[in-house]
Amino acid sequence: MSLFSLAGKVAVITGSSKGIGKAIAERMAEQGAKVVISSRKAGPCDEVAAAINAKHGAGTALAIPANISSKEQLKHLVDDTCRQLGKIDVLVCNAASNPYYGPMAGIEDEQFRKIFDNNVLANHWLINFVAPQMIQRKDGAIIIVSSIGGLRGTPVIGAYGISKAADMQLARNLAHEYGPHNVRVNCIAPGLIKTDFAKALWEDAEMLKKRTATTPLRRIGEPDEIAGAAVYLASAAGSFMTGQTLVIDGGVTI
Repeated sequence: MSLFSLAGKVAVITGSSKGIGKAIAERMAEQGAKVVISSRKAGPCDEVAAAINAKHGAGTALAIPANISSKEQLKHLVDDTCRQLGKIDVLVCNAASNPYYGPMAGIEDEQFRKIFDNNVLANHWLINFVAPQMIQRKDGAIIIVSSIGGLRGTPVIGAYGISKAADMQLARNLAHEYGPHNVRVNCIAPGLIKTDFAKALWEDAEMLKKRTATTPLRRIGEPDEIAGAAVYLASAAGSFMTGQTLVIDGGVTI
């Protein structure tokens, strides 16, 4: 069996109706996992699940919408996945929010709270719902999609960067707690990726030019270039890696 095989595994990926989450779901399905597609709206989730099922066979993908700002909906996501698929082997906390773009001095308290609640507290909730069964089986992989925004300062997405730094610490803490039970917790920190979520950064021609000029690979990334790392962290290939943040940014942070 391939080191990267996910045959027999069930993976829940939040924010997987588009962008990085969708790419992760598609690649995990390709490696044999059953994947749960989840984002706020049912329609886009159904579309992605249908496309994966058409490619890999009926029952490969399941759509369960959930808003990450709702603890009840996240609990339902976990409970319904277990009811229909029996277990959760892999959790990818990918969904996030960034309702503010600009200097820290201009951010409203509610915007700051929303960023923290959706990017950190929601991950904490979801992981707490999933971890007990992984601990019981002594097997599991939890992946948080963070950002290089958590590794350096920024004049326009400061609160987002603070939340992403917190995600890295969340992974380190949980790796300590869950390690004795063979449950691994890691982060992926993408650089600028061509997604709808990051449009404000790459649609600005001047900003894009400046970014690519200071990126060793001289381009921004594609969602699929993050998906392979998630497969690695979820599979036997990543079985001795925990508490780490895997930076995938075209070399920006070097």
